[in-house]
Amino acid sequence: MHKFKDMRNHLVVHYHDGRLLKGYSNDFEPGVDTFHLVSEQEKDKGHIYEVNCTDLKAVFFVKTFEGNKDYVEKKQFDNIDSYGLLGLKIKVEFPDGEIIRGMSFDYGEDFKGFFIMPVDPKGNNQKIYVITDNVKDIKVGDKTD
Repeated sequence: MHKFKDMRNHLVVHYHDGRLLKGYSNDFEPGVDTFHLVSEQEKDKGHIYEVNCTDLKAVFFVKTFEGNKDYVEKKQFDNIDSYGLLGLKIKVEFPDGEIIRGMSFDYGEDFKGFFIMPVDPKGNNQKIYVITDNVKDIKVGDKTD
């Protein structure tokens, strides 16, 4: 018997107020205001939440819900070999002080949101969907360091 890896997206939803939800979604679409998340948290596993993007900081697409506590993620372009990186260099600062750097193929000031591929490909975050209206500052290109 073959074991098949779970191919569903692992999502960690970060709210403005610091709350987190972890689970899966079958109807998340960039630019759409709401989606549903099936919880994978012990306290409410299987519960379906309706998530309103206006309440969010960002949606993190992660490799695992637990992450690797021993791994120190690289957060600066100077800390990685940037040869071969594709897309627009971008730095996002959130109102809570968190800063994320990475590459984006779909950033636009008039879009409701955009994806960032984080600087460190070995980190737990595969990609991050940022809600444009809910950031403090965005820098692109040479201004990202």
